[in-house]
Amino acid sequence: MKALLGQKIGMTQILTENGALIPVTLLHVGSNVVTRVKHTDKDGYNAVALGYGEAKHTNKPQAEELKKNKIKIAPAFVSEIRVEEVPEEVAVGGSFNADVFEVGDKVKVTGTSKGKGWAGTIKRHNFGRQRATHGAKGHTRRPGSIGSMYPQKIFKGKKMAGRMGGDQVTTKNLSVVLVDTEHQVVGIKGAIPGPRKGFVKIRGAE
Repeated sequence: MKALLGQKIGMTQILTENGALIPVTLLHVGSNVVTRVKHTDKDGYNAVALGYGEAKHTNKPQAEELKKNKIKIAPAFVSEIRVEEVPEEVAVGGSFNADVFEVGDKVKVTGTSKGKGWAGTIKRHNFGRQRATHGAKGHTRRPGSIGSMYPQKIFKGKKMAGRMGGDQVTTKNLSVVLVDTEHQVVGIKGAIPGPRKGFVKIRGAE
């Protein structure tokens, strides 16, 4: 099962043998603990729940489940990985490390994008400005008309000002260019969603 949870460290650059400079995002993956295993006959689908890091606080239901499964450390980030079949070697309490991936593997990374707060149409939807002359005072960054008189309502999905960012984003077709088993660090070519110290989920491309 090629999947890990991790935390974004930041970005750097790697110089390849042919002299190319490629951008790399470093992720600390640490030791991923299996907190739960789900099966089709009981839960309706097959999945493996992984936990990463150590939480400062945990709620009662999660603490009881961890105690039941004899897991001593409460993870800071828990996420399910859906699989077609649960591998035989996967069991509650087991762990996965950086050696799950190899250099050259194709992966997809899921994270929470940076929150931008309330944003206008120019920043949020790449609208153009209106003219700043000929009487258009104070209308430069306004969105303009949002519809005709009929049907006298705004359709859902209309591009308007609103909250921007803070959404779950998956970036596909990324490559693993670095695997450091000593420091439990994985390097992904290119940028991935989320800020530094943000939690991410790495899965092998299907």
